[in-house]
Amino acid sequence: MGGEETPFPVQEGEMKLTKLVEELALKVQTAQKGLEREVQGGYASDLLSDVMANSQEGDVWVTIQAHPNIVAVATLRDLAGIILANDRQPDTETLQRAEEEAVPLLCTSLPTFEVVGRLYRLGILGHG
Repeated sequence: MGGEETPFPVQEGEMKLTKLVEELALKVQTAQKGLEREVQGGYASDLLSDVMANSQEGDVWVTIQAHPNIVAVATLRDLAGIILANDRQPDTETLQRAEEEAVPLLCTSLPTFEVVGRLYRLGILGHG
């Protein structure tokens, strides 16, 4: 057995948040200027302590959590942005904090599993 092969082609190369917004039809909620940031990888979790312990700088984070603490975690870990799945919408305080901290909040009606699959197909990989 050699290296792992994917059952479908995975795109490679630089990927900025703007491309993810376009490819996944994400709704941009905050930090429009932050969309030029390059995405280094991806992480999906709804447990804040897990994200703090295991995400890496430059990751895009997929979650259904929409409260203000997600902004603090994204800032602490220097994440590229947050994708809120399952049609979750951030409240006013979360939007304000994200704008103040320049953290892009992106929303989609897609479930987390679907978002992660599409990110993988676009070449956004996890770490491990």
